Amino acid sequence: MMTDDSVFNGFLIGVFVWAIGAIVVLRWVIAPYGRHQRDGWGPKLPTRLAWVVMESPASLLFAYFFFTGPNHTQIAPLILFGLWQLHYAHRAFIYPLQLRVKEGDSMTAAIALLGGLYCGVNGYLNGSYVGRLGTHLASAEWLSDWRFIVGVLVFFFGYALNKHSDHILQNLRKPGETGYKIPYGGGYRFVSAPNYLGELITWIGFALASWSLAGVSFVVFTGANLIPRALINHRWYQEKFKDYPPERKAVIPFLL
Repeated sequence: MMTDDSVFNGFLIGVFVWAIGAIVVLRWVIAPYGRHQRDGWGPKLPTRLAWVVMESPASLLFAYFFFTGPNHTQIAPLILFGLWQLHYAHRAFIYPLQLRVKEGDSMTAAIALLGGLYCGVNGYLNGSYVGRLGTHLASAEWLSDWRFIVGVLVFFFGYALNKHSDHILQNLRKPGETGYKIPYGGGYRFVSAPNYLGELITWIGFALASWSLAGVSFVVFTGANLIPRALINHRWYQEKFKDYPPERKAVIPFLL
């Protein structure tokens, strides 16, 4: 019978393999959601429901595995739990209600289910590590460790960039307006996808603060999915808008 640690390690290795596969597939296939939504990919779900299906496993499974572990009464793990839920409880249960959707808007069900599958695995890995496997996190000394302090600060910087960028996008169109516009301000001065950049920075901070391979796997998987998506969106903006700012990069300022 496999031990809990062997199950954990198996899923951890699986995420890294999945990330490699995602890089290869997304090099040639544009995932059908958002502005790239299109028919021919099977059944669809209402957009708000799809977001809940996709994001809620990360929130719920992290909470379960965290609170069933011995670290859940210690301060540093509780802070990491709060950081995780600050993003995912919002993403799963609040953000869908903030979306401006038209009647009939939908998302491909396969995308929502695949996203939910990954989020469930991710919630298990990081919830298990923070709640049980990360014995260093239970030490009071970890609160003053530079990795924890810098990681938390990096997390909040990325989180603020991500939320501010989402806010700009959500307010591009007035109620009743349709179509796409060029976003300006904030991180959009530098890149076409500052929301993706913010999310990457957020989880780099979490990985540093938890000092875990589970956190690193999340960063790698996030990059494998969001960087190709950012490059595609950047190209889409350039093709759609002739006056698109030429100095903007796709996702990493001045580089990519």
